[in-house]
Amino acid sequence: MTTNPDPSSLSDVCLLLRAHAEQSWLNHEVIPVLRQLEHRESLPKEQLGAALAYLEVLWIEASQRAADTEAAHADLDSFGGVLDRALSSEARSYHVAVCTLRKSLALHVGQLLSIPGDELTHDHASC
Repeated sequence: MTTNPDPSSLSDVCLLLRAHAEQSWLNHEVIPVLRQLEHRESLPKEQLGAALAYLEVLWIEASQRAADTEAAHADLDSFGGVLDRALSSEARSYHVAVCTLRKSLALHVGQLLSIPGDELTHDHASC
């Protein structure tokens, strides 16, 4: 006999997976481009415009990934006080860590792309 999984447990796992995927993507895709742009002297001048454009495209994708993570967080929150387990706590902690990374990167991206801070964090405001 099979039992249906607890929907709140699925929400915990979904948030953990979304947060992990977002964090991994930010670390492997966005941060290397930021590092390269922060050391512009090592970047040929003719490649600077392309690198900035690529960062802008990456940040658009980062916003989409953040929206997915925030949707998973909202789904978990919809269970209210029902969740009082270690897995839920772990998922929420991971979410906070990803939000912190996201906000830190938003500041750097904003400086490099000359985008006002409120526009950068608008897509990431749920943190």
